[in-house]
Amino acid sequence: MLKGISYWSFSGGLENTAEYEAVFRQAKRLGFQSVEAAIAPEGVLTFNSTHAQCRGIRSAAKAAGVEISSLASAVHWGCSFTDSKASVRKQAIAYTRKMMQVVRWLGADAILVIPGAVDVFFDPNAERVPYDLCWNRAAESIGECLSEARRLRVRICLENVWNKFLLSPLEMARFIDAFNSPYVKCYLDLGNCMMNGFPQDWITILGKRRIGRVHVKDFAFRFYGGGEKGADRKIAESCRGIAKGGAWAGAFNFCDLGQGDVPWDEAVRALKKIGYTSSVTAEMLPSSPGLLRRTSRAMDRLFKGCF
Repeated sequence: MLKGISYWSFSGGLENTAEYEAVFRQAKRLGFQSVEAAIAPEGVLTFNSTHAQCRGIRSAAKAAGVEISSLASAVHWGCSFTDSKASVRKQAIAYTRKMMQVVRWLGADAILVIPGAVDVFFDPNAERVPYDLCWNRAAESIGECLSEARRLRVRICLENVWNKFLLSPLEMARFIDAFNSPYVKCYLDLGNCMMNGFPQDWITILGKRRIGRVHVKDFAFRFYGGGEKGADRKIAESCRGIAKGGAWAGAFNFCDLGQGDVPWDEAVRALKKIGYTSSVTAEMLPSSPGLLRRTSRAMDRLFKGCF
């Protein structure tokens, strides 16, 4: 496995303003072996970026001594494969095809894609798509990207995200298998599994054949059923203040690696058992002082002997 870090984890990464040469040098200095690049409509690397620009970024990675593992984008949250408007779905396909070309220019062979959404939890104005339509539209849109994926030999890696879609590893496996293509995989985020499952189950069920890349972050969840004391009491009272009625409440947060509830020993054993050897990319955001160093050290501890 390669010890990876997301471009979004660096200062200016989420804004797509961080210069890649500096990112690669910092990643190498902190002990990372690969970097997941990112693309957006505006910023350093965009959907209008040229072959020459990508070749320069690729050369900068080589000079720093790190690999570019993959290419991510958040564009599919707002421009979805599953939107009711055919014009929006067409644009999502166009973005995906451009991502595949860019990642090839960068010297990598995998892109992160949001497969669609029944609901976008962080956007109250987002469209609510019926589950069956979401499935059908996602399948059709991704299918339209396959000829380009085959031509460029790029894997379209569908991330398990909080989109109320593809909620279990059995569903994800069924969805991927329907394409009967080596170019449709899962981008498995171990932290994202924790809301309604466990990463080791996803790893075991999907197996090496279906997992294209892996993201890591940690996740903590607390259930409050009553009778809390101290700091937990204050948190529970705040949670119960969301709406009237009932005493049960819960709270969650993404957190530093090793500080949450992800069962790291089981997850790492499962990755070893299936023979996963590609990048394990920490997607820690937003950037904050000391975050990258803490993440590097935690990955060495949690994945001891893997990198």
